[in-house]
Amino acid sequence: MSRNGKPAIDRAVVSANGATRDGQPISFSRAPAPDLERWVGRFYVTIVDMPENHRLDCGLLCDFACIRVQTRGKWEALTCDGLKHSTQAAMLFGPHTRRMPVSVTGSFTSVGVFLRPGACHALNGPDISGLRDNLATFTQLHMPEARWIKLFDPDATPEEWTLAMEHEMRRLIADRAVREPEPISARFEAAAFVDPTVSVAQLADDIGVEQRRLERIIRRDFGMTPKQVLRRARALDMASHLRGVADQEEAEALALRYYDQSHLIREFTAMFGMSPRQFVERPQPLMTIGLETRQSRRLETIQRIAPGGIKPWE
Repeated sequence: MSRNGKPAIDRAVVSANGATRDGQPISFSRAPAPDLERWVGRFYVTIVDMPENHRLDCGLLCDFACIRVQTRGKWEALTCDGLKHSTQAAMLFGPHTRRMPVSVTGSFTSVGVFLRPGACHALNGPDISGLRDNLATFTQLHMPEARWIKLFDPDATPEEWTLAMEHEMRRLIADRAVREPEPISARFEAAAFVDPTVSVAQLADDIGVEQRRLERIIRRDFGMTPKQVLRRARALDMASHLRGVADQEEAEALALRYYDQSHLIREFTAMFGMSPRQFVERPQPLMTIGLETRQSRRLETIQRIAPGGIKPWE
């Protein structure tokens, strides 16, 4: 932990959407309208003010493909293909197998859509495994990048921006969908939120599908093997706890998911590029915002909080 026993924060980072009790920045996020639940996991709006030349070096580790529209700020992301830059851009980020270093200079706004597993396949989109630890602009994907960037009236509210994204997602589904998202992937997603220590064999039995078929579907819709997905979910839950954006009543249960301290340190360092102690002692505003959004969805999915309810860290 940091010297005061709390996660370190960057005082130059001021979120327009507020902060946790510990001062960690958070974003506006909410679940989609009912007709989009099969396609969208969460909408988010992040608005952060910083000094003009302040450079924030941080990172992201997200478990699902995500549409991200950057409307302010000078961005850099170190992808598996090398360093990529953007200012105003609409992009599709693939799922992460490990922390992706990300930097931004100056005040920034990022708006986006976390897609459900299988949504890209159902929308006849790119192979998710080919986008692991990578990103592509909408222009590269032959999608209407300029239209997405223009969705966001600077004078509108985060909720109005979210309504605009919902409308655009309905349009995207109507234009591109060739099938429904795979229900087996949705059940696997929910199971990973509940208990990522469960065996793949047990999950296949619970879902009622042959293990080989389950593994094929998860590789296609998550871009990773089932074991990798579960290991990442366990690490993300622990990271959320370390950054103060988790339900503290789960703290003991989260720690018991690892055999011992050395197991935790080894797996955490492999995924985040630093030890748990370093993760707490370094400011992690972008990472924390992403973790908070994920935990909001997770706690709603496993019914620890009501949709739109007060979160334990608020």
